[in-house]
Amino acid sequence: MTGIDNQSETFALGDRAVKRLGYGAMQLAGPGVFGPPKDHDAALAVLREAVERGVNHIDTSDFYGPHITNQLIREALAPYSENLVIVTKIGALRGADGSWLPAFSPEELTRAVHDNLRNLGLDALDVVNLRIMFDVHGPAEGSIEAPLTVLAELQRQGLVRHIGLSNVTPTQIAEGRRIVEIVCVQNQYNLAHRADDALINDLARDGIAYVPFFPLGGFTPLQSSALSDVAQHLGATPMQVALAWLLRRAPNILLIPGTSSVAHLRENLAAAEFDLPGDALRELDGIARRTGSIT
Repeated sequence: MTGIDNQSETFALGDRAVKRLGYGAMQLAGPGVFGPPKDHDAALAVLREAVERGVNHIDTSDFYGPHITNQLIREALAPYSENLVIVTKIGALRGADGSWLPAFSPEELTRAVHDNLRNLGLDALDVVNLRIMFDVHGPAEGSIEAPLTVLAELQRQGLVRHIGLSNVTPTQIAEGRRIVEIVCVQNQYNLAHRADDALINDLARDGIAYVPFFPLGGFTPLQSSALSDVAQHLGATPMQVALAWLLRRAPNILLIPGTSSVAHLRENLAAAEFDLPGDALRELDGIARRTGSIT
């Protein structure tokens, strides 16, 4: 599948074209991505607002909550628009204390696909990312053949249309592509965390989407006077600038910023309209050099 459409600013995700600025549903669950939201109706309002404003790529998982975000998506948006692509992920489950636990056995992976189908109210999942949990803190080497083969079989059964990978190394992506077509890769990447620079370029050449998470550092937010200064100069928020930089970084980048606030959602979506001038780009690129994530 080929890459970006310069007129509509879309990119191919499997056999579908999605807008490059989507929405991540993780923050709709309770604190720590565990339990129900503080305001159920507000969570539904965010989802409906996103779709009304043209978002057609929503990222979720049945281990958010668990089950909570998928149930909210179904309540807010079903029956779904034909152009809406819902991407979910498997490979983990939640402990009773909210901990994140690997779930790679054939039984766990199969159950996860069926849980996602049931809670989303779908007959088949558009895209399923296999999240690799060899190390909860980031990608770690190790063969992914066994769990990916299970997911490929579920695809052959018609329960999954397309397959992606999350929290993976280039070696694992190469291994995965020998087993099944990979349509997207979802890893941590942002202004200061740029270990995947070369990988993004390689995937772009092959027409594979790259979906960065934690655009502002996630659970340990990026503290950068350079980012704050650029944002203030442009009359924008730091998140808007971080998202605009990612959109400029490569044509295959698809963004899934999350929020539980309609106001913040509107701010995030406005990042698609930002044009970062050359001096701002140079200042933002310098953040990674100062943190040592690129040379």
